[in-house]
Amino acid sequence: MRQMLAIDYEYCSGCHTCEIACQQEHGLAPDKFGIELKQIGPDEISKNKWQYEFLPVPTDRCDRCAVRQSQGKLPSCVQHCQAGCIYVGTLEELADKINKKKVALFS
Repeated sequence: MRQMLAIDYEYCSGCHTCEIACQQEHGLAPDKFGIELKQIGPDEISKNKWQYEFLPVPTDRCDRCAVRQSQGKLPSCVQHCQAGCIYVGTLEELADKINKKKVALFS
């Protein structure tokens, strides 16, 4: 059964841990990403109050850590996400989370 990633963007803190864990797991150069954190903002929402949004986005290099998963381990980005907002599973396993939360799904 094909594994997918689901990301709950509401809770991403922008820590870049998913990027770093992926780069280290796959031996990627600092300018190459399997999952890349995009930053939106800063946007001034009121006087002297700023807002940032962070979006972890899997790239074409993302294989959902197929080797790790074949060993019964979580993908590196999922295991190391400090906010606990990246999930892995089949479409059926993630459907409940997606229906209950605002998450983006990547196959």
